[in-house]
Amino acid sequence: MVRMITHNLLACHAKGCTSNNFPLRFKDVAVELRDADFNADFLRGFLPRLEWPALVNAARELGDTSLPAEQPEMVDDDFLKKVHHVLLEIHVEEGAMVCPNCSHVYPISNGIPNMLLAEHEIG
Repeated sequence: MVRMITHNLLACHAKGCTSNNFPLRFKDVAVELRDADFNADFLRGFLPRLEWPALVNAARELGDTSLPAEQPEMVDDDFLKKVHHVLLEIHVEEGAMVCPNCSHVYPISNGIPNMLLAEHEIG
């Protein structure tokens, strides 16, 4: 499933695409919201691993403006619930992710991203 928690880790790996290849941009997506169990400890532990500006921009691409531009130093449950919603409850079901550098398109079908490259695209 393409959730924001996954998207925040994905970069383009096409041949010769080694800079400005993250984050992948969403294009023509269909989004579904699904409830997920809230786990504050998991989120606190995961926050340092996030590329915060990439997460905020991707969430905005999908129509969610609940996250602040800057990650706050003081983390309360209200903030964690917003992060939880963006990371774990927004699912991209259809569409594509596009590399901002080389414009390679990674299609998303039935919630599954196709990150495979053709042989001539492997570097």
